[in-house]
Formats: sequence, structure tokens, C-alpha cells
Amino acid sequence: MHRTEPAEDPLYGGTANQGLVFRVGNTVRRPIRTTSASTHALLQHLAEVGFDGAPRFLGIDHKGREVLSYVQGEAVTPPYPAWALTDKALDSVAELLHAYHDAVSTFDLAGYTWPRAVPARFRAGIVSHNDPNLDNVVFRGKRAIALIDFDLAGPGSVVWDVAAAARLWAPLRLDRDIADARRGRALNRLRRFVDAYGLGDEDRAHIPEAVLGNHDWCYDVVRQGAGTGHAGFAAYWRQAAQRTHRTRQWYVGSMDVLRAAVLTTVD
Repeated sequence: MHRTEPAEDPLYGGTANQGLVFRVGNTVRRPIRTTSASTHALLQHLAEVGFDGAPRFLGIDHKGREVLSYVQGEAVTPPYPAWALTDKALDSVAELLHAYHDAVSTFDLAGYTWPRAVPARFRAGIVSHNDPNLDNVVFRGKRAIALIDFDLAGPGSVVWDVAAAARLWAPLRLDRDIADARRGRALNRLRRFVDAYGLGDEDRAHIPEAVLGNHDWCYDVVRQGAGTGHAGFAAYWRQAAQRTHRTRQWYVGSMDVLRAAVLTTVD
């Protein structure tokens, strides 16, 4: 008798692995990368220290794909549900990120090969997630409970990850490029995020520079992917290029505004 292969249901969201990630029962199957061993060691550490906010690495399947535990819940993908854009949801993302940083702080990152490095001035001895986009956070009961997709994780810092998350979740861009309930509230949500995380004043002062650096780093990844013919990156860049240029100009001209925002707490 032939053994029936389990059903593979595609999981949507993301760009780099578009069309290549599948749910099989209570597991997720994803492509192996040259830096996968580092990611697996990171996930194993998070499991060992009892951090429940990340998938578990379960091994390699017969097709050569990594096998991760499936995190029950809902990732935020377009069209964004209203609850995902609330301040309570934002607070829970900041709290989850802080919990991740606490858990990863004891991971020895030496001896591993990591993906594209973040700028040296934002490497401070921890492995940052580096891609806390909306579709890489799983919610349950309208509260963020797990980070997924650690493909870009590597040596970084608290400041870098907080800046990345705030940039994406606020979102930090011109109002003309925000078409939902967050419009007009970008700076308020930036303040709220760093407050909910509990970021100290010294780190807050570096957030504007980190926001600009993260923006450039992220879109360098996208542009390079598009330049190599990656269909997902190319499609994303076609629709995002002009907005990306506008946003960068706003950052460069608004460093003082961003700094004032993060150094003023919300009552």
C-alpha cells in the first residue's frame, strides 16, 4: 500500500518565500537557506529558555524543508482588520518584542553564519528579529503572542528592532501614504510603542537614526532581490518605490520631529 502524503496548504503573506511556505497538519514547511542552521539554533535556544512567542524547530522533512511548529492564531495581512490597528494591539506587539529580547539576551551568537548584517553601530550583542512586519506577528484574542519568520534574524540591538517595529506598525510615513485608521497618528503611535516597550531615554535618543537606517537596510534587501529577478521582491518594489523615496525624504527632514516624539512620553 502507498502511504498517503499529508495535505499541504499554502500559507500567504511575506515576500521572500512567497508561494513556498505550507502548513502540514500542526507544522509549517519552509525552504532551507544558507543561514538556516543559525536560525534553528536561535529557535532551539528560545524553546530552552521557555519563550513561547516563537515557533519550535522540529527538524528537516523528506523534501529537504525545515519543519517548524504551527503557531495557532492570526497574522495581520491585507486587508488589515480594524482590531489590528488599535493602540491595544500596538502595545501588545511592543510587549512581545520586549519579551523576545529578554529571552534572546542569553543566546551566544558567536560561531554562526547570519544573513545580511545590520549597520555596525546598531549591533549590540543580541540577535534581533529584524523583520517585525505586520504579517510576521501572530495574534490570538486580538493580542500579539508570537513572532514568526526569523529568516532575517541576526546580530543587532534592542534599538534596531524597536525602530523597525515602530516604523512598520505606526506606520512612520507621510499621511498621504496611510489609508486606514492610523492616518494622522504616526508620531503618537511611535511614542506609544516606545513607551509600551519600556525603552530607556538613552536608547530613545537613537531611534530616529535607527528608523532611517532600518528603512534603508530593508529596502536594500528588496531592491537587491528585485535585481536578481525574484518575482515577489520585484512586484513589491514596483508598487513601493515612489512611496519609499517620499518616506526617506520625510525621515531625513524630520529627525528633530522624530526625536521630540520619542522623548515625550504619553500619559
